[in-house]
Amino acid sequence: MHMNPRRLLRGLALVSALALGATACGGSDDSSSSTKQVSSKDIDAALKKGGTLTVWAWEPTLKQVAADFQKEHPAVHVKLVNSGTGNDQYKALQNAISAKKGVPDVAQIEYYALGQYALTKGLDDLTPYGADKLAGKYSPGPWNAVKSGSKNVYALPMDSGPMALFYNKKVFDKYKIKVPTTWDEYLTAARALHKADPKAYIANDTGDAGETTSLLWQAGSRPYKVDGTNVKIDFSDAGAQKYTAVWQHLLDEKLLAPITGWSDDWYKGLGDGTIATLATGAWMPANFATGVQGASGDWRAAPLPAWTAGDKASAENGGSSLALPTLGKNKELAYAFTEYANAGKGVQARLKAGAFPATTADLQSSSFQNTAFPYFGGQQANKIFAESAANVASDWSYLPYQVYANSIFNDTVGKAYISGTKLTDGLKSWQDASVKYGNEQGFTVQK
Repeated sequence: MHMNPRRLLRGLALVSALALGATACGGSDDSSSSTKQVSSKDIDAALKKGGTLTVWAWEPTLKQVAADFQKEHPAVHVKLVNSGTGNDQYKALQNAISAKKGVPDVAQIEYYALGQYALTKGLDDLTPYGADKLAGKYSPGPWNAVKSGSKNVYALPMDSGPMALFYNKKVFDKYKIKVPTTWDEYLTAARALHKADPKAYIANDTGDAGETTSLLWQAGSRPYKVDGTNVKIDFSDAGAQKYTAVWQHLLDEKLLAPITGWSDDWYKGLGDGTIATLATGAWMPANFATGVQGASGDWRAAPLPAWTAGDKASAENGGSSLALPTLGKNKELAYAFTEYANAGKGVQARLKAGAFPATTADLQSSSFQNTAFPYFGGQQANKIFAESAANVASDWSYLPYQVYANSIFNDTVGKAYISGTKLTDGLKSWQDASVKYGNEQGFTVQK
């Protein structure tokens, strides 16, 4: 395989710049991740010596974790910085890496964006710290997301988003519609609901790259195959055909509310019955409780509909990790905090604050699974989410430049939502654009 590393690294900095709107001026191709083994004695000595640790994260539950960590290790000061959510932080992080200045010791990075930083040597491999020995702690989806190849571990999972179907029971009961267990039944329910009330829709969708890739994942499609800088992109497999067959009907028959997620109209639609279901990650309940308070008691959770009756396959939607940027400092302290937050005592503090776990023991604990959700009429919804987490296939891959790919989703697939473009044609356009861009950045991309 021919590869020009400097070109590739410069290219991925450009990927970040374009995808995030940044003005990055170069890659970090002269940095290298340490392969020195770090023992527990090394970490204990660093904690005793102390120092200031800078953590960039938007996850609010880390505030209590930082406070607890400092109380346990009084020589350490954790400087928790919210430099923005998602893309805003990635832009700031890329700029800091490019400038080789102000890079945090620890950074929150979503699973879909990890590959981009790992491949450009922007993150430390955590196996010298023993992170690979933590594999058994996590459910398959999040653990697979933080790995690169068979050995390297570039972050520790912070949370997870096993998918479920949230549905408005009040609306379903009103029109005597059966809660769908398959996506074919979902289409039937969509038709019945919209016929009964033309102002009501089974779901909203104006084109969402994250939801699309999650549903492809559940359907068994594997559009991305990544082996270092060798990449293959193909949206024509059997799983993709299952997805497009159902979603094309929903689009053609105008059964999806043209409302964009997280907008004011979206919250309103979830509250007044305009939007009857939401297929998304298990982190959603807290958002219902705070953003759709007026519909408390109306909603329930159910397993994600299957593409084939009886199949229990699920997928992840969302989720974040904590990683150590290569140019960060205080490495032993950084790993100690990351392990404390994501595999140690900090996990319980975060769960109490509403986070959804990536750790198998917590997912399977009776206290977690028996938790009653007042918002869902007292339903023990975690049982559904935990089963979903156990049924996530672990062989999904994102592109090493998924941040960029997602940024062009609405320019390609999005046309199927606003014109007569078929969804399969939209996916083909997304594929072609992603192949072209990857090759321009130094990857060897096939389709």
